[in-house]
Amino acid sequence: MKLNKKDIANIRKQFKINNDLLKINDIFNVYIMKESSEIYHHQSVPFDLLEEEQKDLFMTNFKKVLTGQLDEKLFELKFQRDVEDSSQLILHQGILSNDTEEWKGQMLRLVEKMLKDKQYEMDIVVTFIQGEYMKPMKRSNEDAEESSRDAVYSNKFILCSMNKTQDPKKELLFDYVEKEFKYNIVVDPVINLKAPISGFLFPTFTENAADVNHVLYSAGKAYELNYHFIEEVLNAEETMTAEDDKVVFEEIVKKVSGDQINTSTLSNVYDEIHRVIEEHEEDDIPRLDYKDVESVLKSSGIEDVDTEKVETAFKTVIDDEKYELKASSIIPKYNKKSIKIKTKVADIKVSPEDLRFVKQIHFDGKLSLMIELEENTMIEGFEMIPEALVQKAKVEEE
Repeated sequence: MKLNKKDIANIRKQFKINNDLLKINDIFNVYIMKESSEIYHHQSVPFDLLEEEQKDLFMTNFKKVLTGQLDEKLFELKFQRDVEDSSQLILHQGILSNDTEEWKGQMLRLVEKMLKDKQYEMDIVVTFIQGEYMKPMKRSNEDAEESSRDAVYSNKFILCSMNKTQDPKKELLFDYVEKEFKYNIVVDPVINLKAPISGFLFPTFTENAADVNHVLYSAGKAYELNYHFIEEVLNAEETMTAEDDKVVFEEIVKKVSGDQINTSTLSNVYDEIHRVIEEHEEDDIPRLDYKDVESVLKSSGIEDVDTEKVETAFKTVIDDEKYELKASSIIPKYNKKSIKIKTKVADIKVSPEDLRFVKQIHFDGKLSLMIELEENTMIEGFEMIPEALVQKAKVEEE
């Protein structure tokens, strides 16, 4: 079973101070100098010994690592097999280790991978935590009177956050005692914990069960994956983003039906995929293989579609006829104005469900965009008067 956004949300919301469902044992910070491949300093401390303000800063940072849409910013990655000095094994040993020095040594092996054949343009701080995540078991009505904390699912984990440093701000201060303005001179770099540039959680969790064969990778920004980190540091397999899936689907449709399509047919395609998504449970993300795509295209009114055509298109576009597209990735956000139609005259935004009301037509020898409306439009406070263009054209012909 695949990881879903609910699983991630359940873990993310636990990262808060004084939460008895989350226990963080140690925090290990490693400082890396820019334009070098060396560790400048590293330091480990029990998390409970940090000041409350520091704890709060780190908790917010860890939440940031676990924030984002799946297949856009967060990615469940499968570990490569038969890899020398496997990161999967290092992380698994790190989870099982009860000795702080041993755990630090394992995390430093990961940092060495981060530095191999790689230099950073700014100072970097890599933070590791070793902790335990607990989730109360669901109880039957007979046990409702008992405490929900009596029985819990318990899973150990390691979370990593990579953060860049930035130069301190140059500021002017006023000294109340001396009654004078002073230039604030700060030479220490500031660690930006508000925007981690990368990170991961190991293992992944699906419905309270730990999966040590996968790792949750967090990119700094949506669709901006660090493939060196994925392949060389985590030793994980390459992945497809939601954006990649969308492009693959578009190319498959073009191979099957051609480059041109009208808005009514495209709207039918989006409606059909949305129906498939709606028919599945919220936590069960549907995936479409070539047979599913064939069914979608046929139901949408696209002609001359058959199994062989679609299977061949999969093979041609992605070189894998057994590949499955994530349904939610291949259509724009259904109930939002997520489709942008750009023209020289104007840009229009429309939702997939309303795309059928937009048509490209030839009128009076000119290419036009027609939008079907339910009421008169307002422009700069004025109500527009409908113009009978068809009648006007006939009059001009006479």
